[in-house]
Amino acid sequence: MGKTLYLKLNKLSAVHKRDVFLRDVASLYSDDQAVLAKCGAIKVKTIHEDRDCRCVENVLDILRKISEADSAVQVTNLGETDYVIDYQRPRPPHLLWQWIKTVGVCIVCFCGAAFAIMTFNNDASVTEVFQDICRMALGQEWQRHVWVLELSYSVGLAVGILVFFNHFAVWKLNTDPTPLEVEMRLYEDNIAKTLIQNDGRKESGVDIT
Repeated sequence: MGKTLYLKLNKLSAVHKRDVFLRDVASLYSDDQAVLAKCGAIKVKTIHEDRDCRCVENVLDILRKISEADSAVQVTNLGETDYVIDYQRPRPPHLLWQWIKTVGVCIVCFCGAAFAIMTFNNDASVTEVFQDICRMALGQEWQRHVWVLELSYSVGLAVGILVFFNHFAVWKLNTDPTPLEVEMRLYEDNIAKTLIQNDGRKESGVDIT
């Protein structure tokens, strides 16, 4: 009876060790536990660079290594045909530097968002809108001391941002991924696609696309 191994390669796999094994870059399944353990321990790549790097690999190399390890194994590939190994050197945690970066990002985001909101309010003439609302609702001109509109607008803006991004501190409003998570996954997917496409180009000229 033949031995069957189901292989599902990840498009992008982050590793922290120089020796990369098949179980690090793929999900494996087989009814034969011996085959599963043997194939999972196959070394698919050794990182020689002493720096962070990304390597583009092909499923054909994996099939060849599996065949060399056990020619009786029949492989069914359910995942990617080209995949990326993202090697990141192991580093000791630097909590102070991480906090500094986090605070810096928060300051930049806060200032950028505040500037964007102020320029939008200026372009949309929010002050004139408040005047029109006060004139239609109260029948009188809007006075600067009538701060109810400004307060409700500010609170509504903050609540709207929290609801839209679906994330605040450690809790979420629902189980849907946040817009930031969606954009990050799209960014990672585009990186992997670009690396694979660039690796497949054999032209010696300048690529203007």
